[in-house]
Amino acid sequence: MFSLKDNVAVISGASSGLGKQMAKGFAEAGANLAILARRVERLEKFAEELKKEYGIEVLPVKCDVTLTESIDAAAKEVEKKFGKVDILVNCAGSSKDKGVLDMADDEWDFTIATDETSVFKMTRAFGNIMKKNKYGRIINIASMYGLVGNTEIPTIAYHASKGAVVNFTRAVAAELATDGITCNAICPGYFYTELTQPVLDTERFQEFAKEHVPMQRYGAEGELNAAAIFLASKEASYVTGAILPVDGGYTAV
Repeated sequence: MFSLKDNVAVISGASSGLGKQMAKGFAEAGANLAILARRVERLEKFAEELKKEYGIEVLPVKCDVTLTESIDAAAKEVEKKFGKVDILVNCAGSSKDKGVLDMADDEWDFTIATDETSVFKMTRAFGNIMKKNKYGRIINIASMYGLVGNTEIPTIAYHASKGAVVNFTRAVAAELATDGITCNAICPGYFYTELTQPVLDTERFQEFAKEHVPMQRYGAEGELNAAAIFLASKEASYVTGAILPVDGGYTAV
């Protein structure tokens, strides 16, 4: 079960962090990949590593997910190379962390554009390719912060954007169900990435996590992959609109 051999998976934000981790997971499951990010030199190096280790096809594509023209160009390049798209993982994101009373307009706009609007634009572009074949698996990487507030980090725009992604996922699931396309969301807890490491490494936050995460630890590299592989599989054909926390129990209490 859960083999992705001969599938084509598009993964945004694949030059680092969770996107890179999941690209490895999909490669191990046998999928051919289109890996997208702005830092194309990182993608090209990573692509060669994946090809050598897993014997799959990997297309590195420079893409800024905040720009419609960049996304549309990437979609055309992927379709030209592979002729189809089976799986889309919307993983690219960033955030300006401020509280509601202190956040400036440009900080809000940046976060919403990167973490919310980009998911719409990517889904539109690659969903239209999926619809041609009446098959697709869309996986949106939201956050447990899209399900709850928090008392430790003031990051209002991030909460708002990820909450929007959660309900966007449900709406897309309902809309595209008859097109053979499922849409689900994963809500990660605390995982190390380039963006989160400075905070997660602080003694204060480690104590906070021990108190509020039932497993009393952060997520380890690769622990998101099983959820993504499952939702991307043919076997998950009756799973759509699901919101799956992978957070060590944070949202369970």
